[in-house]
Parts: sequence; C-alpha cells; structure tokens
Amino acid sequence: MKRYEPQKEDILSAGIDIGTSTTKIVISKFSLMNMAGGMHMPRIEIINKEVLYRSPIYRTPLLTATKIDIKAVENIVKQEYAKAGIQPNDIRTGAVIITGETATKENAQEMVHTLSDNAGEFLVATAGPDLEGIIAAKGSGAYEYSKKTGKVIANIDIGGGTANVAVYKSGKLCGTCTLHIGGRLIEFNGEQIKSVSMPIKKLFQQWGTVLNIGDNRHIAVIQKLTDYMSAVIARMLKCELLSSDQPLILGHEPNWKEKIDGIMFSGGVGECIYRYENRSSGISQYDDIGEMLARSLKESKELSSWEWINPVETVRATVLGAGTQTTEISGATIHADSSDLPIRNLPVYEFDFDNNLFEGLKRLPTAFQNAVDLYDSQREGQNFSLYLTNLPYLGFRDVQQLAGGILDSIKAKPNPKQPLVIVLESDHAKVLGQTLQVQNPTQSIICIDQIRVDQGDYIDIGHLLQTNVVPVVIKTLTFHHQ
Repeated sequence: MKRYEPQKEDILSAGIDIGTSTTKIVISKFSLMNMAGGMHMPRIEIINKEVLYRSPIYRTPLLTATKIDIKAVENIVKQEYAKAGIQPNDIRTGAVIITGETATKENAQEMVHTLSDNAGEFLVATAGPDLEGIIAAKGSGAYEYSKKTGKVIANIDIGGGTANVAVYKSGKLCGTCTLHIGGRLIEFNGEQIKSVSMPIKKLFQQWGTVLNIGDNRHIAVIQKLTDYMSAVIARMLKCELLSSDQPLILGHEPNWKEKIDGIMFSGGVGECIYRYENRSSGISQYDDIGEMLARSLKESKELSSWEWINPVETVRATVLGAGTQTTEISGATIHADSSDLPIRNLPVYEFDFDNNLFEGLKRLPTAFQNAVDLYDSQREGQNFSLYLTNLPYLGFRDVQQLAGGILDSIKAKPNPKQPLVIVLESDHAKVLGQTLQVQNPTQSIICIDQIRVDQGDYIDIGHLLQTNVVPVVIKTLTFHHQ
C-alpha cells in the first residue's frame, strides 16, 4: 500500500459511446478531496466533475451490416484524444459502451477489448440495455431531476436501434425496459426504402403488411408505424403492454411499480424533438425514420398526459453519463494489493449479518456455498465479491473471529487462491483486510468500504489512486421486485 496521502487529486475519465447510428467521446476531470478534518479518518469524495472535451458526433463506422469497422473507430478515438491533448495512459476511469443494435454486431466484444486495452484504464467495458438506460438517465438529467423534485421520472433514450427506458423516484432506480424502437429501424436511400430491421418485419407480418426494399419512402404504413411506436411507449410507461406489442420488446417487460409523473426524451430521436445541437453536426441529416418518430412522439395524445421535462442533454446523454456518472470512490482506509487491480465484472453476493456476529458466522459457510452455486455453477473459477451488511459493532476479537470465519468459508470456492474480494458498507475494510492477511499471508485480499451495492449487481474496481482510494463502478443489471 502507498503511504502517500495527499489532500487532493485530479483524475481523468473518458466516455466512449459506439451506438447504432453515432459514435461520440467525452473527456472529464474529477477532483477528489479529503473532506474529513485533520484529526479524523480520511474521507475522500468526488467534489467536482468537469467536462473538458466533447467530440463531434460521428456516424458509427461499419464494414458490413453485421460488423463494426474496429480500425476506423480506433482512429476516431486517437484523433479525438489528440484534439483533447491527452494520452490513453492519462485516463483512470470511465466507460467504453457499445449500445443499441451495435451491441449485437459479430465483432462487438472484440471492439470493446481493443478499446479498453488501448484507450486507457476503463472500468465499464460494455453495457447491456438495462445499464445503458441507467447511464442515459444520468446523462440526460432525469436522475438528478427526480432527486431534486422527489417525482417519478422516466427517461426514454431513443437512438438508432433501441429505446432504453429507466425510471427514477427521488434518485432511486425503480426499473428499466428496452424496446426495439429507433430511428434506423427503417433506412432510406433517396426516395426509396434501403433496409427494414427484423423486429419491424415481424411486426408487419403480424399486421399482414409487406414492405420491400426499393418501395417508396412516403408509403402510408411508415407513418402508421411511427404512430404505433409512440403508442407502445405510452403503454409501456403504464406497464400495460399488449401481446401484439411483443415484437418490439427487447428482454424483460417494464418492472417498476410506481406511477410515472413526468417523462424526458434523450438520444438521437430526443435531439430531433429538442434541437440542442448545431444543425451542421449532421444528426438530423440521417436518411431514416428518426424525424418521423420524433413528430409522432410530439403529436401523441397518449404521451401528452404526462408532464414533458426538457433534458439537459439529448444525443450526448449516454456518452456524458458514461464519462461522468459511472464512477464512485471507495473509502480511504481500504486494503488492496495494487498488483491485483483492476478487476472487472465481479458479481456481488450480499450477506446480511442482521447485527449478530455469532449467528452470522454460523450461516457464512452456507452463504459461500450458495454464492459458488449461483455464480460459478460449472466450477470454472468465476470469482465474486462478498458484500457484508448489517455488521454489529466489532471489537478486536470480533474482527479476528470474522476473518477466521471468512477464511474457513472460502474453502468452498473451486479456486480459493484467486483474490478474496470483500465489499463493506461500514468503515472496517482496512482492519479486516489486515487481519485476514495476518491469518493467511498467502491469500490475495481486496477489501473496500463505504460502497453500497445490491445482490445481483456487478462491480469494477480500478487501480489504487494516490489518495489511497479506488474508483469503483457499480453496474445494476437486473431488478428483482418483491
């Protein structure tokens, strides 16, 4: 562990969003500061986030309909880093996310690995539709607005291929939903139809309608389609989707219980509604149904029953969320060997002590076994993090007992030598980590605190910073309602 503990530190974060239609980059600076007084335990917090550079909006380069042009994306990133005056090794946190229909391209994972290897110290490397909706809601201002007003706000981020919806109440996530609704689901070449996506073909099949490549772009059924899409969004917001809407549902149905007070639109179609960007950026020049969809949304009687709230960002909501909103900072009194970091995509297993150490320790071996069954059912050595909650007050002997109980329990892991990752809500990481190390000097241990997660979340833990904290990204990918 480093002993140097400055009072302040700046780190750079990057967000790179490779979407169905567009690719964009944002560079931000986070200022970290010790907010505790001189005699108190250090408490490092992010006190300021400043966007240093926003790239122009690029058309996502594709080699074929199913393949991303990795080289071209890399060149865009290099060029934009040079314009921003930064090197890849200046980046300490952030996210490369491949969103919308681009995430289904055959080389999407290769693209992510190429960029996360060559573009800096990224934590979030890709986003499923749930996480994408959450990040967009943070970048658009919907999350902050819900926190400020206490209202239930749905952010609807509509890009080229998908509409990613995240619902927040008072800054707390209520649920998500993703639909096959987007500007590029039908594309034009001049006056003719150039392509029709599979979900739309399925929907038209249901309607008994056929749309062929080469048909005139002004055919009436396209207006009917965009009006239908806005009606589906209204039904989804009320959690009243019909069986006939199924072709447009991607993944799970809407899973919030709350009644929505207000709605916000972001993404490329959000830009068609609000016109925030300079017209020369080319966003509205794409030859697709984005403009028609925006018009259908604005004119929808069903959607007018909600309060419409102007977003802070439209087409850049996801990239700004990725670059500025994905990172949290651990407590300053943690235990971690920097050679074990960074760690990515670690599932979280929560263990509740229920304020009783003795009873909790009796249940701990079973909990470890359950975690292995849940996250490593094939016994391939998939690691997980143990999140310990509701610990009672711990004296010296209690910490020793807890450490002993954990070390006994990890024998259930197929690969007990992999790093033991413990996340604590309470401020015990350093003392517990050191005690575990004394009891088993050969065990690799990462013990972090002052982080709140939930069972089913995934976490990324970055390199140790000078301030002795680590950047942590919590990825809420699933939601379970009681």
